[in-house]
Amino acid sequence: MKAMVNIIGAGLAGLSAAVTLAKAGIGCRLFSRQSSERAQSVMAEGGINAALDTMGEGDTTAEHFSDTMKGGVYLADPNAVRGLTEGAPDIVREFVRLGVPFQMKGETLVLRNFGGQKKKRTAYAKSSTGKMLMSALIDECRKYEARGLVMRFPHHDFLSLVTEGGAVTGCAIGDTFTGDRLVFSGPVILSAGGPAGLFSGHTTGTTQNTGDAAATAFFHGVRFANLEFIQYHPTTVGISGKRMLISEAARGEGGRLFIERNGRPWYFMEEKYPELKNLMPRDVVSREIYAVCRDPECGGQAYLDMTHLSDDTWRGKLSDLREECIHFLGIDPAAEHLPVEPGIHYFMGGIWVDERHRTNIKNLLAAGECACQYHGANRLGGNSLLGAVYGGKTAAETLSREILSAPGYMEGFEHAPAGEPTVLSGNERDPAFERRLTDILMEGLGIVRSEEGMRLCIERIEALLKEDGMSDRMKARASLGLAMAKSAIMRRESRGSHFRRDCPERDDENYKKTSTAECIDGRVITGYLDIPPLRETV
Repeated sequence: MKAMVNIIGAGLAGLSAAVTLAKAGIGCRLFSRQSSERAQSVMAEGGINAALDTMGEGDTTAEHFSDTMKGGVYLADPNAVRGLTEGAPDIVREFVRLGVPFQMKGETLVLRNFGGQKKKRTAYAKSSTGKMLMSALIDECRKYEARGLVMRFPHHDFLSLVTEGGAVTGCAIGDTFTGDRLVFSGPVILSAGGPAGLFSGHTTGTTQNTGDAAATAFFHGVRFANLEFIQYHPTTVGISGKRMLISEAARGEGGRLFIERNGRPWYFMEEKYPELKNLMPRDVVSREIYAVCRDPECGGQAYLDMTHLSDDTWRGKLSDLREECIHFLGIDPAAEHLPVEPGIHYFMGGIWVDERHRTNIKNLLAAGECACQYHGANRLGGNSLLGAVYGGKTAAETLSREILSAPGYMEGFEHAPAGEPTVLSGNERDPAFERRLTDILMEGLGIVRSEEGMRLCIERIEALLKEDGMSDRMKARASLGLAMAKSAIMRRESRGSHFRRDCPERDDENYKKTSTAECIDGRVITGYLDIPPLRETV
C-alpha cells in the first residue's frame, strides 16, 4: 500500500490535519476509537475565539495575543500564540464559508464575551459550537475520502508507535471489531485528546477517552510538558460517570455565581472582581468557589443564577444548555438556581511540541489537547476549539513542507516495512486499578495543592508501580500520573491552574519556564526548558 500520513484521533485536530494534507494532495489514514460524530470535540459548547471585531469594540489580533499570553501566565510559546491569534480570523471565516450556523445579526457575525477577555471575541452556534464545527469538517473531509486521499478507520485503537533509529516509521493499530493488530508505515500525527481517563468520573470529557494514547506515547519516550497545569472548570454538575459542563457561555450571557452567606445570597465574584466579575479566568473562579464553599459563614454550596435571563437569550443563545439541564439534571435553569462545583475540564499540558508541532521524535507530530501548545498555565475559553483546528492545520503544513522539500521522503516509508511494534501488554481495562490511580491523583492534584499532598501522591504511585501483576498498560498510566505529580511538586510557586497553599506567590525569576517529563528506561525524569523569545516577525 502506498505510504500515507497516519493520524491518530478524528476530532477537530485530526480532521483539520486530514483536510489540510488532502488539499495539498497528500494521502492520510484517519484512525479513531469511535466515529468523528462521537469525538470529544462534539461536546465543546461555548465558542471559538477570533479577533474579528464585528461588535465594534476595536478588537485586534494583538489584543487576542495579549489576553492569551496573560491568561496562560506567560508560559506559552509566544511565537506559536502569535501564529494562533493571527490565524484565527481566517479560520472562523472559513467555517462561515463551510456553512457553520454561527449566531448572526443580519449579515454580521455575533461575538460574545468569554472569560479572561475584555472584548467580545467568541463566535458561537448557540451552545453547540463544537458539534457544528465538527459537522462542517466531517463533510469537508468526505470530499477527500471520495477521492481516496483520506482513508477512515473508525473503531480502531492506537496500540504503539513503531520506531527505528530514533525516528517514527509507523504505528500499530488494533481493530476493536475483529481483534486484529495492523501495522502501517508512515509519519504519525497524534491528535487523540488529553489524558481524561486518568481522572475517571471527575472530568467533563467523554467517558470513551481513556488516556491510554497519551500514556502509551509517554511510555515509549515521547517528551511531555506542563503536566502540572490541569484546568478545573468552575461550573460543572455531577452525573453518572462524569461531570456535566455548564458552559462559560452561561456566564458570558449574564449568569451570576452566588453562595448563601449568613442567610443571604452573596455574589462573591462581583464583589471581589468588579471589572470582569463572573468572567474572570477559570482558575480564579474555581479557586474562589473552592474557598467560599469552605467558609464557615457560607452554606457550602455555590449556585449559578440564570433566572433573570430574558426569554430571547434562552431561545436564541442558550436553548441547548437549557434542554441539557432539564434532561440530565431535572432542573430548569430559567426558573431554578443550578448547584455547581469545579470539575476537571482540560489539560493544558501534554506532548511537548515546538512552534511547528514537531515532537522530540522525528516523524512524530502532535496537535489538539494531547499537545502542550498555546495555553501555558491556563486556557482561555474559546481558545481550545481554535487551538485544535489551528494546531492540526499547522502539524499537517509542517509535514507537507517536509514531504515536498525532501526528495524521497514518503518513498522511504513506501519501500520499507514500518518495523516490529513494541505493543504494551495488558490491553484490557482494569477498572479497580483505574479507580485506585484516580483516587491517588485527585488527592494530590486538586484545585489547591500542598507539598505534603503531592509528596504522598508520588509515594503512593511509586508503590503502585512496584506491585506484582502490573501490566505494561497499567505502568504506562501510572507513569504518566507520576509525571504529573512530579511536575507539580517541582514547581514551587503558584501560577495559573497550579496553586500551592505552601507557595502562594508567582516566581518569574525561577519558574517562568516550561516543565518537561520523559519516561526513560521506565524512570520518570523531569526538568525545565526556557520559553522561546518572541521574534520580531512571524
